[in-house]
Amino acid sequence: MPSGKSLINVGLRLLGLGLFCASPLLAAADWGLPLLMSGFAAVEESRARFQEEKHLAMLTEPLMLSGTLRYVRPDRIEKHITQPYAESLRIDRDRLEWESQGRTRILSLRSQPQIWALAESLRATLAGDLPALQRHYAVKLQGTRTQWTITLEPRYDSLAQFIEQIRLQGRDNQLREVEIIEASGDRSLMRIEEIPN
Repeated sequence: MPSGKSLINVGLRLLGLGLFCASPLLAAADWGLPLLMSGFAAVEESRARFQEEKHLAMLTEPLMLSGTLRYVRPDRIEKHITQPYAESLRIDRDRLEWESQGRTRILSLRSQPQIWALAESLRATLAGDLPALQRHYAVKLQGTRTQWTITLEPRYDSLAQFIEQIRLQGRDNQLREVEIIEASGDRSLMRIEEIPN
């Protein structure tokens, strides 16, 4: 069984996982957080390529990752790392499957409250479920329809022990970047490029 720290790291990887979606453009005059979230809610399935730069205290140089992301409504999320190593993370309902180095680990998210909260917050964003997202995070939107940033800050201490802040940046209803700042000082920046259906 993985340690608590490695499970939290898996949870943090999941946050960087599927925060990507595209949907029809919104009218500028009516644009705001509710309409942005309704745009996410309209997405049935989304695929993207990503490049991720992870700055970890234990490494002298950033770790560069690349691979693919997939979201299937309402609650399936996948992250497949292809470079510099192979690793897959999948969430389906409350089940987390993590494949790495030829081994598969399966975990019930309900047995890990912090990871469950991270997964639910991710799924709430992808599903466009603002009330569910707000149960876990203070949600702030800045910018315009063509250049926006959503900032997420944990609402409770057990999550704030691991996550300081998450920043989602996009244009229209396409997520382009996800930055995760951990309480430890580690951080990651994921750049996302949608794969057209």
